[in-house]
Amino acid sequence: MITHHFVDRQKLQEIHPFTRLAALLADTLPGKSPLTDGAPINLSIGEPQNQPPHFVAEAISQNTTGWSRYPLSKGNPDYLNACIEWMERRYSLPKGMVNPAKHIIGVPGTREGLFMTALTVLPPPKQGEEAPVFLIPNPGYQVYTGAAAAAGAEIVTVSATRESGYLPDYTQVPEETLKRTALCVLCSPSNPEGAVADPQRIRNLIDLARKYDFVVAFDECYAEIYTNTPPHSAIEIAADLGGDLSNILIFHSLSKRSSAAGLRCGFIAGDEKWISMINTTCQVGGAGVPHPVQAAGTLLWQDEDHVIENRARYQQNFKLAQEILGNSIPVEIPAGGFCLWLDVADGVQATIKLWQEAGIRVMPGTYMSHKDKTGTTPGDRYIRIALVYDIDYMALALTKIKDVLAPWIPTLNNERSKGDVA
Repeated sequence: MITHHFVDRQKLQEIHPFTRLAALLADTLPGKSPLTDGAPINLSIGEPQNQPPHFVAEAISQNTTGWSRYPLSKGNPDYLNACIEWMERRYSLPKGMVNPAKHIIGVPGTREGLFMTALTVLPPPKQGEEAPVFLIPNPGYQVYTGAAAAAGAEIVTVSATRESGYLPDYTQVPEETLKRTALCVLCSPSNPEGAVADPQRIRNLIDLARKYDFVVAFDECYAEIYTNTPPHSAIEIAADLGGDLSNILIFHSLSKRSSAAGLRCGFIAGDEKWISMINTTCQVGGAGVPHPVQAAGTLLWQDEDHVIENRARYQQNFKLAQEILGNSIPVEIPAGGFCLWLDVADGVQATIKLWQEAGIRVMPGTYMSHKDKTGTTPGDRYIRIALVYDIDYMALALTKIKDVLAPWIPTLNNERSKGDVA
């Protein structure tokens, strides 16, 4: 389903999922689980709990003189080259396709990069004309909505449901909307569902962007956390199409890949025109990645051993979720990411119940979604559970989730069925 929205940037607290979650649980005392000595369990945020490799701290301590210098706006040559070399290895890109002087910029994470990109790409609304359109998935990451609000753009959401493979199908957007579109985002692996776009879907979106001349922001921050098959990238598809990067921007960071969310280190690569303009936006209103952080980031992009270990850890957690929950609550193991998108019939009520009875904090799917024309959202039935802790801790948490929800979900479904019949 396709719906149109405007969001007041002075009322972002009304759509920010973590602000809404805090308000939902503010007056409810958390239950004390004997499994964790009574301590609350936070599974609501996609924040890795294991530490990055030891050489991160070493690299920062060896480059302390860099703290006194402003970072280069685009990034240090060593850092940018490490990013490019990683892309060349990961996606089999031809040497020279990504030019460090033209096609890449270092940014403090994909969140900041996406926000600055929206401010750059979305033109200001002109008097007497309709606002530019930003196409986003529904549900989706909150920064898309916040960036559109800051830019004064019209948000057009495209539902990502089980029927659509948990990804938006932008080819179904009406032509009159596509003609007004300035920016579109595709997140793969998707947040919150963990769905991965196949090459044809990516190719179709690139073709659509070039036909109607809009930019696609390919949010690929979970690209290295996958279950079986490495996800494809838009830059890989662009290479297959001859290497043209027009209308394409890809976003990567070390937050998920390297368990370095606090490092704030990533990059944007793609269309030369927009990379240059985003760089200027960052110079005006943002801060570059500090020199010591880039030194650590350079080493992280060059090392794959820790990434393989991270990926194995999350794969174990998904297997564990299937074993513990699967016999009582349907579990869909995602193709990528480290979150479980769990159908619990009523995400908000399940969130309250888990907090009240077990002290477990999860994210209601509706808080990551926009209402459609029916007044519902694609996330109403779901909760997002971040499987980010070690396997022993996750076993305790998942067992408690099963104990609380397994007897309750069938009862709620039966009540709803009776209501539908009535």
